[in-house]
Amino acid sequence: MTRPVRVLSLYEGFFAGGARILHSDVVAGLTRDGSQQHRVLSLTSAARRDASLQLARDDARFRRLRAAGVRIDTFDRIAGDSPLAPEDFTAAELTRAASLFAEADVVLSLKEQPLSLVVALQRANLLPDRPIAACLHRSDPTHSGPALGWLADTAASGAVMATIACAESTSTAYARAGVAAATSWVIDNGIDTRRFRPGTRAERARIRAGLGIPESAPVIVLAARFDAMKDPGLFLRAVARHARRTPDAHYVVCGAGMSSDNPAFRALREESGVGPGVPVHALGLRDDVPELYRAADIVALTSAYGEASPLCLVEGAASGAVPVTTDVGDAARVVAGLGVVTARDEEAIVAAWDDVLERRSVLRAAALGARGRLDRRRMIDEYRGAITGLLQPAALAA
Repeated sequence: MTRPVRVLSLYEGFFAGGARILHSDVVAGLTRDGSQQHRVLSLTSAARRDASLQLARDDARFRRLRAAGVRIDTFDRIAGDSPLAPEDFTAAELTRAASLFAEADVVLSLKEQPLSLVVALQRANLLPDRPIAACLHRSDPTHSGPALGWLADTAASGAVMATIACAESTSTAYARAGVAAATSWVIDNGIDTRRFRPGTRAERARIRAGLGIPESAPVIVLAARFDAMKDPGLFLRAVARHARRTPDAHYVVCGAGMSSDNPAFRALREESGVGPGVPVHALGLRDDVPELYRAADIVALTSAYGEASPLCLVEGAASGAVPVTTDVGDAARVVAGLGVVTARDEEAIVAAWDDVLERRSVLRAAALGARGRLDRRRMIDEYRGAITGLLQPAALAA
């Protein structure tokens, strides 16, 4: 094929989330080298999150893809708590989608939720014969609701011919849940180590000063959305205990809903026993997360389920913050040698935080030493290879 490979990615929508960050990195990276021509179809043009309406065009991932030269098409719909079902699509939307599929050489679905569109196209006899791969980013497919059935059905019919998982735990979990695609790859997450880098002493001092945090204070950051999967209540209960032992520590939380503007967050903070005097900096959605990591000593993760290969852990590590995580998905493998895995218990988490703060210099050096293997260039190269692999069966059959 002498022209660039044309790849269409399906997004449920544009809103905060590690999977969207990662996939957008891949799409932007593969676009820039000229060997592939990427386009995105988002099933929605806005998302309702945390009692607010977030427009796709305002999302950082949307803006980044546009800046990289990626064309983005959207349906005039709002993403909510449940994904669009196959019967929700209009005839005009199906016709438009069929045209975009036909113009592509390969179709990638970001997670399983957008596969409702593939099911709808199948039912309407409008699905072009193109290799489709589902890019999977969970370790608990049973929490995907009806989307798991759409994935299983389209894999069984051959419409989805491959899965690309971001973790071994993800690939295994979906196979156990009955997803039997003809081909599967596991491609570990990678990050932009130019963006996620350690800060100088002057940078750390400036960032902390901007947040009102003393230069010598221990800082623990949780970058996660306000969601049961992330278990912010466990984090806050650990904060309540840790603050009694380490009264000079500061705690930074950021992500959708992680703000005092969210009544549910305020209620959970009070319920967790975090007193009004405990310095919890609830920042909500931020575009300066790399700076927050540079100012931190620890990047925490208290998730209960759903994680595959959590980006926050490697982003924090590459920035010099030591990961402390519960044992979810591939988290233990990700932080091996550069962080700490803890039980899902407040006292155990507090003990792990104290241990890391005592061994901070050694663990920070180990985290920074792993930057090479965390870089996204390896991930992008592996995705390029997977997309080429998707085309090979089609070429042999031609």
